[in-house]
Amino acid sequence: MSRFTESVVEDAALAWLEGLGYKVRHGPDIALGEPDAERTDPDYRDVVLEGRLRHALATLNTGLPPGAIEDAFRKLRHINAPSLVEKNRAVHRMIVEGITVEYRREDGSIAGEQARVIDFDIPDSNDWLAVNQFTMSEGQHTRRPDVVFFVNGLPLGVIELKNPADENATVWSAFQQLQTYQAQIPELFVANAALVASDGVQARIGSLGAGKEWFKPWRTITGRRDAPAALSELQVVLEGVFEKRRFLDLLRYFIVFEDSAVDGGDGKLIKKMAGYHQFHAVNVAVEQTLRAAERPPSLRLVSNPAERFQTTVPLVPLRAAAGAFGDPHGFRPDDFDWIGVKSGRRLQPGMFVAQVVGQSMMPQIPDGSWCLFRSPVEGTRQGKIVLVELRDAVDPETGQRYTVKRYESTKVGEGDSWRHERITLRPLNPEFQPKTG
Repeated sequence: MSRFTESVVEDAALAWLEGLGYKVRHGPDIALGEPDAERTDPDYRDVVLEGRLRHALATLNTGLPPGAIEDAFRKLRHINAPSLVEKNRAVHRMIVEGITVEYRREDGSIAGEQARVIDFDIPDSNDWLAVNQFTMSEGQHTRRPDVVFFVNGLPLGVIELKNPADENATVWSAFQQLQTYQAQIPELFVANAALVASDGVQARIGSLGAGKEWFKPWRTITGRRDAPAALSELQVVLEGVFEKRRFLDLLRYFIVFEDSAVDGGDGKLIKKMAGYHQFHAVNVAVEQTLRAAERPPSLRLVSNPAERFQTTVPLVPLRAAAGAFGDPHGFRPDDFDWIGVKSGRRLQPGMFVAQVVGQSMMPQIPDGSWCLFRSPVEGTRQGKIVLVELRDAVDPETGQRYTVKRYESTKVGEGDSWRHERITLRPLNPEFQPKTG
């Protein structure tokens, strides 16, 4: 590697990203006035590729009228917040949760919707682009980061490289350059999710505003084992983090914003991103992206008991459970990991998250989904999707005693009371047969 120049390392980084399915463009080729121009400002003050963003918003929100799409675009582009990290939090929230827009229906009533910015379920439905030598001007400063990568026209990653043949140019020189960029061209980082610094030999990844101590190596690609020592650390971090599915998981579930006063700091907002061991420890436990039958909870392990059933619920390993599942109200709290949940509803004792496997509840609940459950079931069970423990049988699809199905009951009267004549656990996928008892 000692014979490499910075341009060789840059070419290698672009090749790895291209291998992950990114389109690759040379920065000067997309400048205003070029045949394939994508930028709109002759002074290089534009950081968002507006054509790509508009196309993504229109494609992902086909049910919204043009005025609502324009409203979403405008809200995403014009963030009013006093600091860079606060602007970044606002954009991150829009990316993950969607942008609230309103429009008038044909009958004159006002409708409210969440406009999607990114398709988290189907990575290839998004537009992935890596641009090298992306010139950016702000105030009196003009800078040219080595590689900027965009998802749906938003600059979500910046990679800074140094010449591995120059003994004075280290990974920390690249780190320091990223700090300079954040100070001099902060507009480039309003939507940023990840920063990478590398000298071609070593590579470190961190988040906006993070100090040197929080820029860490990423030591695995798939999470099953550490990457071979023969692989470049830059290749490992690019393929381990920026592979489309993994990057969307990182963006959606493993970035948080916290008040530094919690850790004895000065009370400023700080951004945190999971390291590789945290990312894969959770993903090994949950196996794949968290989804719910309704709105997906957001997943992060939380150890603070004060947050239990306030912002967190137990993560119940039903697939590995032995013996009867029992009443969730009887949980011993310390027996489980607790995870942060944003479910759009108030949490309460008896709620928990567990995995649903198999294809019998598709398309509403994809195979491998993680769903938020409530016990006991409120009101009637009729027509609701419920988690059931089969006492004297197993689910034929999974071979397990626990099954998730739609509950249907036929009742008959007996004097002043009634009894169940038949209970049917019905799958949503017509390729599977209901279970009747």
